[in-house]
Amino acid sequence: MLKSLRKTAISYSVGLTALAVAMSGSGAALAGEFVAMLLPENVNPRWESQDARFFVEAMKEVAPDVEVEVFNANNDTATQQRQAEQALTRGAKVLVVVPIDGESSAIIADSAAEAGVPTIAYDRMIHSKNTSFWVQADLGAMGGSQAQHVVENTKKGDTLVLLKGSPTDPNAAVIHNGQLEILQPLFDSGERVLGYENWTQGWDPAIARRSMDQALTKLNNNVQGVVSSNDGNAGAAIASLAEQGMAGKVPVSGLDATVQALQLILLGEQTQTGWRPFKDMAGVTANVAARLVKGEGVDDLTAGTVKNGVEADVPFVPVGHYSAVGEEGVAYVIENDTSISKGDVCQGAAAETSFCKN
Repeated sequence: MLKSLRKTAISYSVGLTALAVAMSGSGAALAGEFVAMLLPENVNPRWESQDARFFVEAMKEVAPDVEVEVFNANNDTATQQRQAEQALTRGAKVLVVVPIDGESSAIIADSAAEAGVPTIAYDRMIHSKNTSFWVQADLGAMGGSQAQHVVENTKKGDTLVLLKGSPTDPNAAVIHNGQLEILQPLFDSGERVLGYENWTQGWDPAIARRSMDQALTKLNNNVQGVVSSNDGNAGAAIASLAEQGMAGKVPVSGLDATVQALQLILLGEQTQTGWRPFKDMAGVTANVAARLVKGEGVDDLTAGTVKNGVEADVPFVPVGHYSAVGEEGVAYVIENDTSISKGDVCQGAAAETSFCKN
């Protein structure tokens, strides 16, 4: 994939770190220059509590005169397209888009280009020749880390379940392909057995829960590892395992390092989660957006290009990642993620763990 590197709108004022105003969706244009950030859904708390928050904060630092308006499409592609049109009509200078669907979101980038407005694909790629920039971690490597963790905590002949991401999210396939780089040779050789796999439409934990229930029924609980593509799926798998008295006995991977995932790791029920420096991602995006608002170039901020689904070369900045395992992993995330504190994690049952008592 790498070419040179291998139905509600919510508004934030720049500088605010919490929800500012609930908008009707038809308000007047903002008085000054503004950038629109389009989020895909609120099933995963990271979009509003981390990505949007950090982006707003970073924009305040690099472009204090530019306002930020944040929309959430609640997993509806038509809504996201309407929100983009609304932002363009109001005079947005840059669109920062986390697409629900990498293909259908092309209309957003194309409409923006017609209006002379650049589009930054944030986290997920937009498959349009008019995608101006892409900010992302190496999700293939993160998928590989998930799979490697489960492999290292299972043995020859063990049966694995794969709870994949949303089929409409281009990142889900990248994560899964990274998993398969580790797992497919083991499946082919019989070192591990693929017992069940399923996609999770919209990354909905309720769907992941049904998948895990079906897996346990089909396999008569003969499951020794769960390669879960994100923390929502992981939490759903753990709830299903708990009903069978299996929680904490089966390695379960994840992604996003949510507070719930860190708590489950301390409780010994989730065994791994991937963490990305969302603050760094948002900071890079803010720097790019600020340059684009001014009509300045961004070549010095990129590390090469990637080809998207329509073979367009998109300038790309990779962001690192960390595989969090055990108390050490939880401590690392808390230390490096300013949106999560030890107090946040040490709630409920997790408060009784040795990590939280020390």
